[in-house]
Amino acid sequence: MTLRKARMSDIGGILSLINDYARQGIMLPRNEFELSEGIRDFTILCDGERILGCAALHFYGPTMAEVRSLAVHPDTKGQGAGRLLMEALEREGREYDLDALFAFTYVPGFFTKLGYREVDRAELPLKAWKDCLRCPKFQACDEIAVLLLLKEGASLAAAGRALADDSLVQIPTFRAFN
Repeated sequence: MTLRKARMSDIGGILSLINDYARQGIMLPRNEFELSEGIRDFTILCDGERILGCAALHFYGPTMAEVRSLAVHPDTKGQGAGRLLMEALEREGREYDLDALFAFTYVPGFFTKLGYREVDRAELPLKAWKDCLRCPKFQACDEIAVLLLLKEGASLAAAGRALADDSLVQIPTFRAFN
């Protein structure tokens, strides 16, 4: 098994993984355009040409990134593929000197095993404003927010202030949409 950054030629395999879970209501569906636009965010785990798993690290300013689209082929579940992908994203976050990583998930137990803690979605306002508005579950979101602080002394409040300081507009919090 090999971990590497995704290429444009991997889009079909990544779409297949993600959209298989989307059909089960576990993930949001993605399309070719979205993946093409964000392909540099993706890390994949492969065996030769076969994609066994994928995950994306999407940046939200200079201090924070979201783990997105974590998907592992059903035949590979329970064999450490998800952990390998998450460790790769964490390394990448540290290489970019980020303070925190966060995710929205239906499986918080997986993330807590990796050191993440559950947080109130209201603490992640940029996520809600930018991406959640187009989600079909927006008015009844049942995902759980999880957070991993990457630096000693880092805090979600400080990361949020850094994002707000860089913004030219006021961004409402998630709580305003509940």
